[in-house]
Amino acid sequence: MTPFLAEILGTALLILVGGGVVANDILKKTLGNGGGWMTITTAWALGVFIGVVVAGPYSGAHLNPAVTIGLAVAGSFPWAEVPSYILAEFIGAMIGASLVYAIYKDHFDATEDPTLKRAVFCTEPAIPNTFRNILSEVIGTFVLLICVFCFSSAEIDDGSGVKIGLGSIGAIPVAFVVWGIGLSLGGTTGYAINPARDLGPRIVHFLLPIKGKIDSNWSYSWIPVLGPVVGGVLAALFYISIK
Repeated sequence: MTPFLAEILGTALLILVGGGVVANDILKKTLGNGGGWMTITTAWALGVFIGVVVAGPYSGAHLNPAVTIGLAVAGSFPWAEVPSYILAEFIGAMIGASLVYAIYKDHFDATEDPTLKRAVFCTEPAIPNTFRNILSEVIGTFVLLICVFCFSSAEIDDGSGVKIGLGSIGAIPVAFVVWGIGLSLGGTTGYAINPARDLGPRIVHFLLPIKGKIDSNWSYSWIPVLGPVVGGVLAALFYISIK
């Protein structure tokens, strides 16, 4: 499997599991309705675990443009490969979101509140505040990336074929990092901490013929893109300064 395909598959699995738990929790007439925040954060962490296990040996399992850009800024990943990785991550995220809709179509139809339907696909703030919403995404992504750097030492590929990314620190540790971020920092914006995770499914929400849907909240969509990228870059610069 090529790195491009691995990033598609790994990100698709991440969004399938992560978006799936949100659908199971908030859509009407599901068996998991009302599972709560612990259920959601746990399944998102397990989604990362699954994506890393699958993609790690082939691509390093970035699964996240902020990770890809952060590693490139730190000199641990070639800039020439950044566009293809980001493209793959967005394709994978859109595939995963589409599969969630296919699985839960009956429950989307049974749910009257259009904001709940949108929430399956993308994040939005509990309290809209542009500065603090961006800050939340910046800090959450900073925590993720600094863990990647410190756990893996973020060394440049030495020719052995090992790809640097989330997979370089192991699937279990990175799942716990994401779980911790969700439990502690995720209550403000839903902790996208990943531009592909939010924008890819948001585009799918816009394109799909979802019964009774509302707009895709494009006025907010730039925050879970810019915030994680800034957080990833800051983590890379901080790591460079201390190593």
